[in-house]
Amino acid sequence: MGETAPKPMRADARRNYDRLLNEARTAFAERGIESSLEDVARHAGVGIGTLYRHFPTRDSLLEALLRERFDELKAKGQSMLDRPPGRTVLIDWARSFIEISTTYPGLTAALTTTLRDETSDLHASCTAMRKAGTALLTQAQEAGEIRADIDAMEFFALVHGVTWGNEKAFGGDPGHLDRLLGMVLDGLTPAAALSSEGGPPPGHGTPARHAAHP
Repeated sequence: MGETAPKPMRADARRNYDRLLNEARTAFAERGIESSLEDVARHAGVGIGTLYRHFPTRDSLLEALLRERFDELKAKGQSMLDRPPGRTVLIDWARSFIEISTTYPGLTAALTTTLRDETSDLHASCTAMRKAGTALLTQAQEAGEIRADIDAMEFFALVHGVTWGNEKAFGGDPGHLDRLLGMVLDGLTPAAALSSEGGPPPGHGTPARHAAHP
């Protein structure tokens, strides 16, 4: 809205951009997201200055690699609002979210950090995607399927925690992932909230849409 469209790249700049993305994709998949950016530039046949002109930060490079998948998950979340709300829908969406967050070794931790780091290029890119997940959480809360004393930040922290734990303990096994997600979502039912000792934490009890940004 009111923003100027980015200028199209020259042909040589586009070639460099695409080569950098391809080399970064390979390096991050093989060695994790902390791979040397100097090596990425060298394998792409350009200098490190060219890399930083296209991608000023490591997060901006990651965002460019993942942008399309973030957009797809946002669209999936929006379409899932037409399904009956509840545990199954949240598990389905969370599983897709986890597939993205495990694309590269170390990405889960980076996405966890962006929950509060509004200066990160990943934070800006993730916002719409997380809003789609938050809408599903809110819908499930309003339907009485999920306890109201959890906010969006807590929900995403739990999902990231499950992802990290499954990677470390079970090597990312999909079967264990579904089991862990199921146990977490079982703990988010209204019955679980009522049976917990001490009741809900102070300041809680409103649906996720009223809570802090995810």
